[in-house]
Amino acid sequence: MPGSTVQTETGETTKDDLSKLYHVIILNDEEHTFEYVIEMLQAIFGFSHATALAHTTEADTTGSSIVWTCGLEEAEQKRDQIHAYGPDWRMPDSRGSVVALVEPAARPS
Repeated sequence: MPGSTVQTETGETTKDDLSKLYHVIILNDEEHTFEYVIEMLQAIFGFSHATALAHTTEADTTGSSIVWTCGLEEAEQKRDQIHAYGPDWRMPDSRGSVVALVEPAARPS
């Protein structure tokens, strides 16, 4: 619906604006420690420890966390940085990085 808005952390955003944005989402797994995920989020996104902990806890509790919302190119770069971060050296069964997805921020009507 033209002109409709949604509330975001940064204020009001129109659905047209959201259609140009993408979420970077991390998924929970049992192959990475909280410490690893927190360090990875701080390194890639520059999050404070508290913000990284909040996203890590959300992913652990709900199965996923939207960690970043931006344009498609940046979202894909951030996802690729997550995938390149490598396995958790603390976990012998950790075979790779945290799974990250890029999804449109706006839901189809």
